[in-house]
Amino acid sequence: MNPQRSLRPVDLARPHGLSTQAVRNYEDQGILPPAGRTTTGYRAYTQAHRLALDAFLALVPGCGQARAGSVLRAVHRGDLDAAFALLDEAHAELAEDRRTFRRVHAALDGLHASGDEPGPALFVGEVAGLLGVVPATLRTWERAGIVRPQRDRATGYRLYREADVRDARMAEQLRRGGYGLARIAELTEQVRSAGGVEPLRETLDGWRASLTRRGRALVSGAAALDALLSS
Repeated sequence: MNPQRSLRPVDLARPHGLSTQAVRNYEDQGILPPAGRTTTGYRAYTQAHRLALDAFLALVPGCGQARAGSVLRAVHRGDLDAAFALLDEAHAELAEDRRTFRRVHAALDGLHASGDEPGPALFVGEVAGLLGVVPATLRTWERAGIVRPQRDRATGYRLYREADVRDARMAEQLRRGGYGLARIAELTEQVRSAGGVEPLRETLDGWRASLTRRGRALVSGAAALDALLSS
């Protein structure tokens, strides 16, 4: 394609299934560089605009729309260091999400491997000894909503049933993995809502697939951005 050939908004929009208004909006937002004008006042885009739109749309799945837009704006103002720093952030976030996934996966595998059989309820000291923590830690987790032991009606003592021990065991493993209490509480609630650990496996499979898609999208986005920079 002749890089100087004038392109209409529809020429940019149609390959991506966009409206011509979306293309004009992207220009107004600085995602595309300013377009030239024909003698009759219509926008006249070029191959550079097409490549910029390709790069933006390719970056969105891996970077998110806001960050992808910031990357393109940095490129258009000639600040490649800023553009690459934004991409570095996206890769760093993906790497951290992968580490998080591995910790959760390992924690759930540990629960599965533990194979606790249904049995009598345990007191807080017994659960603490089982996990190698102090009772005060379990009470902290209870205040955070991570564990929800029942109370013995006669004595008022905390009673940990099988599901409570499971939640406490997951909390202990995730704490060793660096998780904060708020995040552990969210994950524990997911396990409760799913009805146990096994139903959550499908969620983990979806999470893994999402991470793979983001990684692939970052590669595709970088390739499209390189095509723009090389034009």
